[in-house]
Amino acid sequence: MTMIRRTVLGALAALPLMGFGPQVAQAADTIVIGEVNSYTRLPAFTEPYKKGWQLAIEQINAAGGIDGKQLEVISRDDTGDPATAIRIAEELVTKEGAVLIFGTFLSNIGLAVADFAQQKQVLFLASEPLSDAIVWSKGNKYTYRLRPSTHMQAAMLAEQAAKLDAVKWATVAPNYAYGQDAVKAFKSELSKLRPDVEFVEEQWPPVFKIDAGSTVRALEASKPDAIFNVTFGGDLAKFVREGSLRFLFEDRAVASLLTGEPEYLQPLGNETPDGWIVTGYPPADIDTESHNTFAKAYTDKFGEVPKTGSIVGYNSVLAIAAALTKAGSTDTEALLAAMEGLEVADSPTGPFMFRAADHQSTMGAYVGKTALVDGEPKMVDWTYADGAAYLPSEEEAAKLRPAE
Repeated sequence: MTMIRRTVLGALAALPLMGFGPQVAQAADTIVIGEVNSYTRLPAFTEPYKKGWQLAIEQINAAGGIDGKQLEVISRDDTGDPATAIRIAEELVTKEGAVLIFGTFLSNIGLAVADFAQQKQVLFLASEPLSDAIVWSKGNKYTYRLRPSTHMQAAMLAEQAAKLDAVKWATVAPNYAYGQDAVKAFKSELSKLRPDVEFVEEQWPPVFKIDAGSTVRALEASKPDAIFNVTFGGDLAKFVREGSLRFLFEDRAVASLLTGEPEYLQPLGNETPDGWIVTGYPPADIDTESHNTFAKAYTDKFGEVPKTGSIVGYNSVLAIAAALTKAGSTDTEALLAAMEGLEVADSPTGPFMFRAADHQSTMGAYVGKTALVDGEPKMVDWTYADGAAYLPSEEEAAKLRPAE
């Protein structure tokens, strides 16, 4: 019996059979879920993510679905454009009968869909976008977020950075919500742990349009002891290459958000920097029953090792299935009530829950260092950081949100 079967059927057995009402136009034996993501814009992450949610849907349906109903995901590509994402979300809800929406990658798109969800009063599970605003300054009743936020992951890195001798720090981050939130959080958390640190330079390249040469020159000119990096994807590769050529990283520590994720680490190849402190995901080295079960099923189905996106897609559907099971209905208000304090007990990354106060999940991340091992980029010396340990209290978090 798979872990999905244990989780879903166990939850069903513990609940009264409430049934699912006829409030949406869909087949009597199907629950339609809408999904939106930047598939053509960011395939390195979103394709593994799609495989992850597809695997979870397949396993849940094979185990009997939710109250005997099969889950059906209708997925659309937002092309990396917020306006397109909103149009698609509208179509998924009004034309396709989706009972909720999940997905998105870029923070500006996640924020746009969150605003749509509030206006149209539909549940939105933001799977990937990391901006703190999604659950704090622009949080709303209808939006929940799965992945550990910029604040959470920046705090994980700050905890390690505080152990260094470095006093003078420089930062480089893409100039939009995700990057801005990450730098703000890292500065705040590191300063709490090390009041003696100072930040001597900030670089804000436009996302996916970094001028690596000028960025590296500006950072080098500030003579920092260490660097906090938030670039990712193609921008990260350009930054690493140019920084290595100009010896920016020589005798300098670097703390780098997300760089340990296979989607971003593997493309660096033999240019992988040594010893950067990173958040990421070391799929081949995690040895827990839940992760092993997931990884084997994923590899058997797709012929490849899972990536971070795979985990995000998979855990998204686990959370949705748990919410539907707990709610016993596809009614939005019932789903919202179910999401408050919702627990997912058996995921590949371990148990997590969604906090009622700010709608943030406690799913954690892995923190380690980059290295070339037998010529292959890897994340080494890693530990799993429980997301709950890097969040403000629920009372404090509630104060960060707009009044309902």
